[in-house]
Amino acid sequence: MNPAAPFLPVLILIALASVVAVAILALSGWLLPKLKPNNPQDAKLLPFECGVPPVQEGARHRYSVKFYLVAMLFILFDVEAAFLLPWAVTYKAHAWTFWAMLSFMATLLVGFIYAWGKGALDWER
Repeated sequence: MNPAAPFLPVLILIALASVVAVAILALSGWLLPKLKPNNPQDAKLLPFECGVPPVQEGARHRYSVKFYLVAMLFILFDVEAAFLLPWAVTYKAHAWTFWAMLSFMATLLVGFIYAWGKGALDWER
């Protein structure tokens, strides 16, 4: 018995999938341009900006620091949430993890209160 015989159905499936993928790519590159309507308009050629009228100035305009500050705060507290999962898994295995996580949460709470006091979370400023 041939040692590759059990893998023959898998090889046939891979070959069939490759042929179908190449056929789809060839047809989409050849047939679809002939089927679609060619009706370019100025409004259709503008980039879509989520329902907001597109801005005609360049891409190099300045953003407010608030956007970067909120992004950094999000990353900070997102990483905090990522550290909570391993702690929850090993909480009963080690008694010291409770105090370590309590000090970690206290440090983050101090940082959150500081950011709140500085107005980092206030969009009206």
